[in-house]
Amino acid sequence: MDSVVGIINLINEKHFLKELTYDRCLASVPFAGRYRLIDFTLSNLIHAGVKSVAVFTKEKYRSIMDHLGSGKEWDLDRRTGGLFILPPIHPEKEIKGDLQQFYDHIEFFQRSAADTVIISPGHHVCKIDYTDIIQNHRNKKADITVVYKKYDGIPVQKPIYHRCSVDHTGAISDINLYTFPQKDQDICLETYIINKYILIDLIKKCVENDEYDFLKDIVKANLNKLNINSYEFEGSMPFIHSIESFHHGNMAFLNQDIAQNFFHQDWAVYTKIKHEAPVKYSSSSCVSNSLIANGCEIEGTVENSIIFRGVKIKKGAVVKNSIIMQKGEIEEGAFVDYVITDKQVTISKDRVVSGDLRPLVIKKAEMI
Repeated sequence: MDSVVGIINLINEKHFLKELTYDRCLASVPFAGRYRLIDFTLSNLIHAGVKSVAVFTKEKYRSIMDHLGSGKEWDLDRRTGGLFILPPIHPEKEIKGDLQQFYDHIEFFQRSAADTVIISPGHHVCKIDYTDIIQNHRNKKADITVVYKKYDGIPVQKPIYHRCSVDHTGAISDINLYTFPQKDQDICLETYIINKYILIDLIKKCVENDEYDFLKDIVKANLNKLNINSYEFEGSMPFIHSIESFHHGNMAFLNQDIAQNFFHQDWAVYTKIKHEAPVKYSSSSCVSNSLIANGCEIEGTVENSIIFRGVKIKKGAVVKNSIIMQKGEIEEGAFVDYVITDKQVTISKDRVVSGDLRPLVIKKAEMI
């Protein structure tokens, strides 16, 4: 789809995953055994035939650059179009909002042959058909289309979601910023379809007026001036806004129906390829209701858990209701329950480690 360019906007990311985002941006957080959160957004763009994608980063972007590389795994390693990673031009200065960085890189938009822009955050775990949204956008002759979804009802600790009001014609009539949403309320997914030339014009006007927030200063400010259409996404998507919801979203993939829906043969989720051996199970291993990635060595017991690539679980160790990320090691006799370990964590022999009211998170490369 040469007429469309994709923008993955990481500038508005929040730090609600705390320990997991000390050294990486939110979009780079590992998910579901072998992926990063950004893989889902990128894969959706690729399935829509988008051949040019820019990732606008703000901070802690070394990990995302290492993961994405040249974009080869997403078929974005190409002469025309391809993958662009656009960090701040002046990293020493405070970024006032996403429009400031869009303005600093405005030549990217101007040089693009596309006439339509998809803007999406990088942490939504969903399988969304952008071709249908774009068709709806064009049929409605909209200037902007706002994608929304009904909230799943999990309580939030901070007001981070924006509630949409949609009238009987499908137009956005109002947007309430930073709310505590209730179940089934319409929540803006910060995913938009917009005409490129309108976008460029609005970026320039907003920055001239010291306005730097896309949602507030372009969408909400123009509800009565532009044709702002809505599109309801009805598919499966966990709302990730805390350590608890991140754990819950991962564990949902232990449900076979959900896993098959996401990883269907006709709609692959692409990620960075690592050539590792299949999982090695010893005669002492016991595994139930778990997702275990390649390169692991399992000698102990694993229940209701997600185990990432290259993890070693030694004989006599027990892992329950946990997420063990890459290259972790659970030594002999250790007991782990309701825990999230970041990469390269070691749980020492015979240690008991468990969460309580929320999952216990252990930082990268820690030894417990």
